[in-house]
Amino acid sequence: MTSGTEAARIALDPFVTDLDGESAKLRAAGPLVEVELPGGVPVWAVTHHAEAKALLTDPRLVKDIDVWGAWQRGEIPADWPLIGLANPGRSMLTVDGADHRRMRTLVAQALTPRRVEEMRDRIAQLTEELLDRLPADADVVDLKAAFAYPLPMYVIADLMGIEEDRLPRLKELFEKFFSTQTAPEDVLATLVELAGIMAETVAAKRAEPGDDLTSALVLASEDGDRLTDEEIVSTLQLMVAAGHETTISLIVNAVVNLSTHPDQRDLVLSGTVDWSAVVEETLRWSTPTSHVLIRFATEDVPVGDRVLPAGDALIVSYGALGRDEAAHGPTAGEFDITRETRTRHISFGHGPHVCPGAALSRLEAGVALPALYARFPRLELAVPASALRNKPVVTQNDLFELPVRLTV
Repeated sequence: MTSGTEAARIALDPFVTDLDGESAKLRAAGPLVEVELPGGVPVWAVTHHAEAKALLTDPRLVKDIDVWGAWQRGEIPADWPLIGLANPGRSMLTVDGADHRRMRTLVAQALTPRRVEEMRDRIAQLTEELLDRLPADADVVDLKAAFAYPLPMYVIADLMGIEEDRLPRLKELFEKFFSTQTAPEDVLATLVELAGIMAETVAAKRAEPGDDLTSALVLASEDGDRLTDEEIVSTLQLMVAAGHETTISLIVNAVVNLSTHPDQRDLVLSGTVDWSAVVEETLRWSTPTSHVLIRFATEDVPVGDRVLPAGDALIVSYGALGRDEAAHGPTAGEFDITRETRTRHISFGHGPHVCPGAALSRLEAGVALPALYARFPRLELAVPASALRNKPVVTQNDLFELPVRLTV
């Protein structure tokens, strides 16, 4: 086995100019690959499906950033653009074992399947309102800005009890939070302001609870144990960030996929295949989350013929492993909503830290997409797919815009 020093390290493109090509390169390099994150931070990436599932349930991989040797040595600058993702504060995302089970249980008491399902009518209402506002007589419409972005933001604001007038500022802050191009002087200020907005929301709900998830988190308890304000603030920020970004990209990517695969679009519009198949195949083939930061090895962990060294960091490259032929067969590189393995993907994670908002994201896309195509069944891209550009966000498969023609 080798530690990987003999192999070339792959630098992730901070501008994400060719995500599919980069993902293919990572996958071809093997299941465990040395990569460099923007800012010159070296980590490892797991790029194959089976190895990712194993590592995501391996207790030798933890979320405690103090295990990271580079962090201990002071090699990770405080103004690193991705620091908010690597060290996002104390929440169920950043703890393991008993602490994680405690927090996850308390969150599960608040984010119940019933609460998610009760959002269906509200999602349908918001969807119809946004569709009514689309300028159907316009030659070109940015469907991301007009539909795919506001829907998840309104939904997550409703769910979490965040005041609607905060949404424009939150949009600006989260763009800085995820971007590799945020100026160093803005990194800390962005984190402080985001935490401040979440803390104000928590304080308001503690003073006057409502019928929302933040109030439920404030009131949730397990054997008398409650989440601290710090834990609720970090959990709230995590759920707002993940709750809107993933769903935006899921809706956008599904529209791109159907527009570039008209035969697949015809299958779903004719009722031959259910819309859930579009959602699942989009999650697999063009997963909204391209790389997830970050786990740390407490000891040497063999992966194939290589070793993830103790004290090193690991990211999960979902964009690479979603098209792993070992998991999805020789046609893994094709978009096919009839694929039998389309639900085998792990695009919402796997193991103890699987995304708690997966059901909500699926629900939103499952309501939004059929409603959109009921209005505009022949919706088409207004530019070639090759002209669509990703934002400089290495963790998300996130387009700047989605120009379409609302063809009926």
